[in-house]
Parts: sequence; C-alpha cells; structure tokens
Amino acid sequence: MHKKSQKQLPLMEPSSNHPRVREWQQISKILDQCPGIYNMVLRDITRTVKYDFGAHGMTAEQVTRAAIIKRTEGYSYEKLSFHLDDSKCYREFCKIGFALKGFGKSALCNNIKAISPKTWKYINDLAVDYAEEEKIEKGRKVRIDCTVVLSNIHDPTDSSLLYDSVRVFARILSKVKEELSGLKFSFQDHTKRAKRRALGILNAKKEKDRNNKYLDLLKVTRKTIGYAKAAICELETYNGDRLMQAASARGCLNELKQYVELALRVVDQTERRILNEETVPASEKVVSIFEPHTDIIVKDRRDTFYGHKVCLTGGASNLILDCVILEGNPADSTLCDQMLDRQKEIYGRYPLKVSLDGGFASKKNLKSAKGKGIKDVCFSKGKGLQAEDMCRSSYVYKALRNFRAGIEAGISWLKRSFELGQCLWKGFTSFKSYVWSGIVSANLLTIARKQLA
Repeated sequence: MHKKSQKQLPLMEPSSNHPRVREWQQISKILDQCPGIYNMVLRDITRTVKYDFGAHGMTAEQVTRAAIIKRTEGYSYEKLSFHLDDSKCYREFCKIGFALKGFGKSALCNNIKAISPKTWKYINDLAVDYAEEEKIEKGRKVRIDCTVVLSNIHDPTDSSLLYDSVRVFARILSKVKEELSGLKFSFQDHTKRAKRRALGILNAKKEKDRNNKYLDLLKVTRKTIGYAKAAICELETYNGDRLMQAASARGCLNELKQYVELALRVVDQTERRILNEETVPASEKVVSIFEPHTDIIVKDRRDTFYGHKVCLTGGASNLILDCVILEGNPADSTLCDQMLDRQKEIYGRYPLKVSLDGGFASKKNLKSAKGKGIKDVCFSKGKGLQAEDMCRSSYVYKALRNFRAGIEAGISWLKRSFELGQCLWKGFTSFKSYVWSGIVSANLLTIARKQLA
C-alpha cells in the first residue's frame, strides 16, 4: 500500500541482506581467522610514536580493515572518512562502535600508508594459506605473467624536468625565507622565466632556436641550484629560537639536499642528450624529481611506460599467489627460476603444471623447471621449443596455453577495479605497499565470493 509520507521512522534499523553486505561480512570472517596480522600492523603504525598518551586513535584492526575498504571501493581518503561515519556496513566491518564517530581523512591516510609492504605480503600469505585450508586453491597449477604499474608522474622531457627543478626550489626557498629568521642567503624566483623557456622549447620549430632556449633554461636551473646550495650551508648550522623553527629547518634541509642531487643529474643528462647529442642509458636517466625511483619500461620495443615491472603468479582459483615488484627492466626470461622457487617457499613444493607468457621461454628455463619436478611447462610462444618437449601431449599444452590467458583477465580486473594501473602513493616503499594492498583486497574478495557461491 502506497503512502504520501512516512510519519514515524522504525525504532530498529532493519538488517541488510544485500549481496555486497554479505561479501563484507564474509571477508570479516576470513580476517577473524588470521588475528596475528594485527600485531605486525600495530608495529608499523606505532613505529614513529614516542609517547603513548592523548586521545585514542585507530586500532591496528581498524586500520587494516579501512585500508581494504579503500582499495576495494576505490575511495579517496575524504570519501572513506565519510562512509566510515555514515555506513552501517562499513562500521560493522571496521568494528567501530555506534557510540563513536568515524575517523578524519588525515588519520586514515597516515595510518593506512604506515602499513609496510612486508606486512601486506604477510597478510597475503595468510590469505593464500586460508584458501588452501578451505580447498579453494591448491597451488598445483599456476600461471605467471608480468605487467607494468605506472608511477604518478607526467610524461618526462628534459625541459619539463628542468622547469620542475626550478619551481620546486623556488617553493622551498620561499618557505625558508618566510618561516625562518636570520638567514642571509640571496634568492631570486626564476619560475616564470623557466616556464617560458620550457614552453618555448616545446613549440620551437628550428633546432638552433630550441638549443638556445635550452642553454638559457640550463643557466637558470644552475643559478637556482646555487641558491639552494647556499641555503643548505646556512641551514646546516641554523639554530632556531623555537622548536617549530628547528623542525622546519631540518625538513627543508633534507628536501633541498634530495632535490639538489636530482637536479644536478637532470642538468647532466640534458647537457649530454641535447648539447652533446649523446645517448644516455635508461638506467642513468631521471624521469621525475618527485618519484625518482621510477623505471623506464620499454615493452615489445614499441611502448614506453614509466613505473615498475610487476611479476604475478596466479592460481586456478584466480587468486594472486605471489607478486614481485622489480627494479629496472629485467627480461622475463631471467625471472622464471625466481618465481618458481617462491612457489616452493609458499607451498613447500613446486607446482605440477606451470603456464607462462612467451617472454619466459628458453631451453634453459624449460630444463630448469623440469629439473624441479614440474611435469608440464607451457610457454605461450615456444620460440623453437616443441609442445611435446614442454608437456606430456599437445592436448595438455593447448589446455595450459588457454589456462595462461586467464591471468590477463586477472590483471585487467586488478587494474580496473583495484586501481592497480597507476600508483597514487609517493615513494618506492609506498609504491610496494600500494601494489600489495590492492592484491590482498582482490584476493579476500575472491575468496569471499567463492565461499558464498
């Protein structure tokens, strides 16, 4: 029967039977089976805490569960704060009492990012062990492939990197002049001039004109580095009148030292590439002064990515059993033994069947895998290897080759639903935590859905 309006709200909130609520309830039950993870999380979030007094903050369990909600739903910290305050489902999942308010975005950010990559890997190992106990994943048949997770940077050019260096120094030195008294170093803000030169380089039609603008941009960058070096000399012996001034001076000093080293490398690579027409190896290049850990990944000799290569091992249940975040751009063929040995560390034995991308294919890798007792080893592209050499029959080879394609779907799901296409956290340690937290969240959701099916 329809009504114009509801005169009185019900005294009790009705319990929800929505599929998503059931999934979160099931994930909560899984986490309850692994209470040991919260000891490691507690060590991470209290690593820099010196005094144990003041208002009560988040518990290790709440931090872990809030991080899983964030990565699963793709919320910003601001939206996560709102939903933890508003949603009955999320409050129950994070075990927040209804008499308590939620948590602010700063508290969520600081605590979630404090969880180390080692802890996230430990949580994933426990989830994989739980899946084995529940007979969801046996680890007897695995598939291995690599992908790239991008860093949060703009497309690098020498001119943009020089401009970035100038404007960052201008920002830090302006802050130093404003907040700290008694410093005598001279400083001029060349940001506008650097920006004009960088735009002029992008729009220059003649090589001579472009090189002249590069020379001026390099001159401005060197001047600004000189200002920063002078500031560093004074900050190293600076004694502020107040504790806040001393802390600010230390922070600015560390920033300036870091950026001076990177800016000098940018100046050097620009001179070598533009003025001396020298080829600079990818391992020596700086592609971002904000994310200097970023690698240059050239894929199939045609696509260039800026981030890190990530090697994943998937199981028949679609769980990600293992992950290695690499530095540099090693060939896939050099990773085969490492990924298989890690499976033995996880399960105490090697798998019976392994399916790998064509980039892993080599006679050496095939011989090594067979020597580990793996019965069937399938490379999606044989590269001179016959199906009968890799597997017991061509039928088994075709089945494993089709099975390998499933990890492509898994990688796509991670990138679309868990934001694993690009890391939005700063620093290489945070990069690893970002990748692992996405994998853990995906695995927990996969296990929950299989148990509810």
